[in-house]
Amino acid sequence: MTPEEYTAWSGWYYNEVCPYPWIATIEKGDFVMIDQSSVDAGLMGSNNTMDGILKGAVGYVTNGGVRDTDEVILQQIPFWSKIVSQGMVQGRLQFDVFDIPVVVGGVLVHPGDVVVADGDGVIVVPRKLARDVAKYAHQELRNDKISRREKYEQLGLKPDETVI
Repeated sequence: MTPEEYTAWSGWYYNEVCPYPWIATIEKGDFVMIDQSSVDAGLMGSNNTMDGILKGAVGYVTNGGVRDTDEVILQQIPFWSKIVSQGMVQGRLQFDVFDIPVVVGGVLVHPGDVVVADGDGVIVVPRKLARDVAKYAHQELRNDKISRREKYEQLGLKPDETVI
């Protein structure tokens, strides 16, 4: 393709084959789960992740690829992916639907489920169980902080935000 042909084709691809209509529906506090069928292509990168953050997204998880990881990290975009992908999305993925149950990492995720993610990984809590899970998770966190704070004191370590 010539550069002009590629530009025309790429515009057609993003408008007709793999648009991102779901980004417009993001609301403050949404955690975006993307079922990418484990395709090694960077559907999300440093630019379009910020579109979601600007709309109110608090993080992303995909069973596919993310690209521009140095920039995503620099921009402090919370993102968990199965693959770090060099490949762009054009010609590799096709948009299907959004706001439906998906399977990511072998876990069925429904719209409205609670997603908790940190450096250790990601868990999904069904919405109907979220209140009870939160109650016991806070109990565990509180007990862990107390126990670890005591050890900090014994070791002469300065308390930090993880034990206060």
